[in-house]
Amino acid sequence: MRIAQIAPLYERVPPKLYGGTERVVSYLTEELVRQGHEVTLFASGDSITKAKLVPCCDTALRLNPKVKDSLPYHVVQLEKVRQRASEFDVLHFHTDALHFPLFRGLAKRTLTTLHGRLDLPDLKPLYTEFPEFPLVSISHAQRWPMPPVNWVGTVPHGLPGDLLPFRPTGEGGYLAFLGRISPEKRPDRAIEIAARTGLPLKIAAKVDKADADYWSDVIKPMIERNPRVEFIGEINEHQKAEFLGNALALLFPIDWPEPFGLVMIEAMSCGTPVIAFRCGSVPEVIENGVSGFIVSSIDQAVDAVQMVGRLERQSVRQAFEQRFTAECMAREYLSIYEHLAGTRLSARRPAHQSRLSPLAMPGDITLPSGAGWMEAPGSPAAQARSISGQA
Repeated sequence: MRIAQIAPLYERVPPKLYGGTERVVSYLTEELVRQGHEVTLFASGDSITKAKLVPCCDTALRLNPKVKDSLPYHVVQLEKVRQRASEFDVLHFHTDALHFPLFRGLAKRTLTTLHGRLDLPDLKPLYTEFPEFPLVSISHAQRWPMPPVNWVGTVPHGLPGDLLPFRPTGEGGYLAFLGRISPEKRPDRAIEIAARTGLPLKIAAKVDKADADYWSDVIKPMIERNPRVEFIGEINEHQKAEFLGNALALLFPIDWPEPFGLVMIEAMSCGTPVIAFRCGSVPEVIENGVSGFIVSSIDQAVDAVQMVGRLERQSVRQAFEQRFTAECMAREYLSIYEHLAGTRLSARRPAHQSRLSPLAMPGDITLPSGAGWMEAPGSPAAQARSISGQA
């Protein structure tokens, strides 16, 4: 199958540092190439890929100080895709809705994965205007604010199985926070949880310009008051394996409708349990009492930290391998590509049998509870339900 992957230009594919969407595009693209598909990647010129690369700007826009406005570069990118659209069976966009007006006549051959939050009121009239475009969500929770649209799949993110190797022990003895310094990510909660447990906390995060005041007014003073909290800054992929793999647990204390949360499965790949607040996609990603604990308050998070040593890190890794590898992700997308192109790539299971119901519409979906397993009284899973208010 001939597939075009259209990535945002803010970061290269894969990104050098932070950049969740571009990272996922890279994992998907390389896995599709590995499986023998003909893939063309429309991305920044410094991207690294085994697919055919069509450079749409010289370097990633976020790290180019000369770039003041990203829109012109993305318009040029869409024109490059339009000129070559006839060469592909499927055009897979990861650029939100920017392509909708230009590709309306080709909508049935497009697929758009929505990577961001969809609860913003400005989005409803946009997606109402373009109901014909096939859309993919990255979690069921992401869908709920949307008007009726053409959902054709829910495909969770996946990582290469060997990207972040399994670590049998969190030998560093610290708690980890990885992501952005922003109010919705709640690094302040992470600092409070660590302070109350007496454990060291390492924060690896970037500070966007939009969050500079939050950093200087709230988070930096908290770090300065807590000598056991260390701020590392942004880290690359190699550093991430060490950072997450040596941690006792990843703290994911979010306070917003997280569409997916890539860092959760990055930690799981290392065998590192995740302590996450019950928001957005969290109950779909974390199996409570197996790959981590789902909590609803700082008190519950503190209790979970005390219990995290009871979880088997090998079971955390197995949960990742069963659901969140790049191979799993590619298999789901290929089923949807087949559906859109009207072809059969192989004897893969039909799309309606995929693990997160790619052809289900929002009204047909029941959100996972996060505790749909059997457990013995007193087991970590049973105690986890008590911690997260499910007892």
